[in-house]
Amino acid sequence: MSPLTEDDERTLLGVARRALESAVEGRALSEFHGFARALREKAGAFVTLRRQGSLRGCIGQVEPREPLVQTVAQCAVAAALRDPRFPPVDPLELAAVTIEISVLSPLLDILPEQIEIGRHGLLVSRGSRRGLLLPQVAEEWGWDAERFLEETCLKAGLAPDEWRRGARLQAFTTQVFAESSEPQHASPAANRPSRPA
Repeated sequence: MSPLTEDDERTLLGVARRALESAVEGRALSEFHGFARALREKAGAFVTLRRQGSLRGCIGQVEPREPLVQTVAQCAVAAALRDPRFPPVDPLELAAVTIEISVLSPLLDILPEQIEIGRHGLLVSRGSRRGLLLPQVAEEWGWDAERFLEETCLKAGLAPDEWRRGARLQAFTTQVFAESSEPQHASPAANRPSRPA
């Protein structure tokens, strides 16, 4: 899909915020109608929640199964309530939680020597095991391509060198944008580094 405009980014952040607040407060989600064409295209996305800079939840949908606006809303709800690493977000936390969205390009098979740190995210799979890391993870941690591959294998529950032994390697790029550190004045900050799941 084409790159999103700043208006598209603001709209998606607003959708994620409304979905987050509705879910945490036990209200029904709104309908997904009347959005720009780009937001109605099917695309994968991850929604990362942070509180005071620390990870508070991160859930994504890799395959483009639903319209982007719906994927973002569903991932925001899941990151708030169903990330197994964290307790559900409490209504009293809402004002302190900020939202970051990563919209994924389609997956493409890639060779290890083609991986570009900071540009590519990785999906490593073998059988039913799959592990994914977003592009900003390797960049933030200062990993080279080999370490990035090892960490993605570990995320899949595989041996760290499984990428040398026939695991499928796929890459994707992302468009990343986020609310400011103060949710009351939310605005996108494109390509801000992060450490999602």
